[in-house]
Amino acid sequence: MDKATTDRARRLLCLSLLTGLTLFAATAASPTTALSAEACPGNPDALGTSRTIVVDPREHPRIGTMQYAETLPLQDKEVVLTFDDGPIPKHSNAILDILASECVKATFFIIGRMAKEHPEGVRKLIALGHTVGTHSQNHPLSMNRMPIEKAQQEIDDGIANTTAALGDPALLSPFFRIPGLLRASVVEDYLASKGIQTWSADFPADDWRHVSPQKVHDLAISRIAAKGKGILLLHDIQPRTVAALPGILRDLKAGGYRIVHVEAATPDKPKTPTEPQQWQLHPVSETVAVTRWHKVPTFAFAHEDMLPVPAISASDQMLSLTENFDRIRRPRNAMPLPEQAPWPRVATLQTMTSNASLPVPASDLFEITERLNRPINALIRLPHHAQQTVPVRAAESDAIGKLISLDASAARRTIPGAIPPGLHPTATAAPH
Repeated sequence: MDKATTDRARRLLCLSLLTGLTLFAATAASPTTALSAEACPGNPDALGTSRTIVVDPREHPRIGTMQYAETLPLQDKEVVLTFDDGPIPKHSNAILDILASECVKATFFIIGRMAKEHPEGVRKLIALGHTVGTHSQNHPLSMNRMPIEKAQQEIDDGIANTTAALGDPALLSPFFRIPGLLRASVVEDYLASKGIQTWSADFPADDWRHVSPQKVHDLAISRIAAKGKGILLLHDIQPRTVAALPGILRDLKAGGYRIVHVEAATPDKPKTPTEPQQWQLHPVSETVAVTRWHKVPTFAFAHEDMLPVPAISASDQMLSLTENFDRIRRPRNAMPLPEQAPWPRVATLQTMTSNASLPVPASDLFEITERLNRPINALIRLPHHAQQTVPVRAAESDAIGKLISLDASAARRTIPGAIPPGLHPTATAAPH
């Protein structure tokens, strides 16, 4: 091989290596490019959308712990935003602008009548990357008690009008939220038979009530914090929601929460792999003891023969002689029964005669003997006006004190029957 051929081979080898390195660099840089495309333009501190999960509605037909046992397979501090009842351009467009400023994706449940009136609003949701489900045709607050045929009509008409607004059935996700969350098993079964997932929620913000935007914000943040993760229920047709949403997104960002977008699985979009316990809001830890009912044991019998009938004893035969066969007709070979139950037996109690009486207590039973070590002198006080109008002499006062004094050496209390004539009660009786 001459020198020219060798140089040409070296150049080809270098060119091949350079091409390979270029392709490798482009491949390695493509994820970074994809991530940078997700960055929020003009808002480097935006909340953003952390990830997208793909669910199969047929495997989990009902979600939302406000009413069901399962919810979306979220990690701690992950939140899914949902909006009902739109579109109404005035408020729905404001909601979309707020979400776009934070690069947040959400799921919208559309009223069929609204989609028919504002089809451009439905198409705008898809253009901005949001998920579109349905919310019935007319939003009746009676799907839990209306005939199933009427409920089916509400569901089908809502889907038909929303699909017509989108222009492509593939753009509509098989997600449905019952109006007012007024669920009924027959409605849920009908949705499941059509492969549609019924969405409830994990926490509402009560933005459909007559409350202030601050109240909507406070309820949303406090309820999210209480459960730690889940589906937030809002309404894009309420002005109070428009006013509260920026603060909700700001505080979610400050609290370390992340937004998750949800899409339905398709043949070209496989579901996100999950474990069954991830669909529980708070799975039970394996280290926590769980109380379970004891299982009923299964008995195995060695023989299946019938037990013999007990023989009739002599006492049974004696009892059978006293039975009244005229009143009771029994089949042949039946067990004889006594006319009167042998137990319990009635006990005979001894009754008291009418002239029975109790002894009369003695008179000294109620006497109370007082033995005092010191004399007790009674003090007699008159009203104030009597003290002023009745003159009292010292001798009279001394006489009264002697009459009503109690002698401590006496066995019983002595009470004089009356005050001697000519004497008047005194204000005090001095001891003698």
